[in-house]
Amino acid sequence: MRLGLALGYWGRGPSADHVPLAQEAERLGYDSVWTAESWGSDVFTPLTWIAAQTSRIKLGTAIAQMAARSPTTTAMHALTLDHLSGGRVMLGLGLSGPQVVEGWYGRPFPKSPLTATREYVDVVRQVLRREAPVELDGRFHSHPYRGEDGTGLGKALKPITHPLRAELPILLGAEGPKNIAQTTRIADGWLPLYWSPFRTDVYEASLGAAPEGFLVAPMARAKVCDDVAEGLLPVKAMLGFYIGGMGHAARNFHADLMARMGFEEEARRIQELFLAGRREEAVLAVPDAFADEISLVGPRERIAERLELWRKGPVTDLLVLSPDRLTLRTLAELN
Repeated sequence: MRLGLALGYWGRGPSADHVPLAQEAERLGYDSVWTAESWGSDVFTPLTWIAAQTSRIKLGTAIAQMAARSPTTTAMHALTLDHLSGGRVMLGLGLSGPQVVEGWYGRPFPKSPLTATREYVDVVRQVLRREAPVELDGRFHSHPYRGEDGTGLGKALKPITHPLRAELPILLGAEGPKNIAQTTRIADGWLPLYWSPFRTDVYEASLGAAPEGFLVAPMARAKVCDDVAEGLLPVKAMLGFYIGGMGHAARNFHADLMARMGFEEEARRIQELFLAGRREEAVLAVPDAFADEISLVGPRERIAERLELWRKGPVTDLLVLSPDRLTLRTLAELN
């Protein structure tokens, strides 16, 4: 099981520690470093900055939001950075949810997410393989554009720049069972939002047709500390926000996932509290058991035991979310 460093997205402003952390992870033998985006900092610019100040570590997007860019634009970003970094890019993509797609990007959330994802990946792959001009008679991503409001003058094109790698790895952030199953057919890997080594059966059917070499790369907060309950507080804060605030009361993919993992009543309660403006109560309502299952928190010996459970399942890459150098070093030693 390889280790990756997950840096996430910026909050109020850029973190001065992201580049030093990436350099430390590279020194410790971590395989990859990953950035993210929501409705603030973008995913590619920080990764390019990190690429310029590292030499070996792979560079992943976890995730680049599909609504933010057309598939050809995303492919351009990936092939450009892949050249500049010497072939280190891993392209993680995700749809996000209706609240962000329509509220931030000002675009309709696709009525058929599976089809939209499939078409998006198809176009990206066509660009990267550069075998012919990009053409797709799609429902969401037609190339050339054939809509009634177009001129009809669009021409099928292939990239001027020759991509460095035709088979640059593409991973998808998928949550629903059908979406995960499709991911095993059209992508090189999967970026689970929450992974519990105690509940691998939740994903067993969806991953049943995964090919040899398919990547499973969940993100997990980690913290070496004596007080487990205190160490879990940042995990619970993150869950309170995602379960309660990242979506509509009637359509929240993160809350639905928590429910499928055996915590349905708790997920709905967190939503209820968060949407009522009682955010601190929403965080406290997150069960310690759930937060603990999807993270690596506690003394070194406890983390070592938990790490063995992560290794026994299908996880190929563990993306560690931790700004703490002691924790990063401990995981590198234990792995």
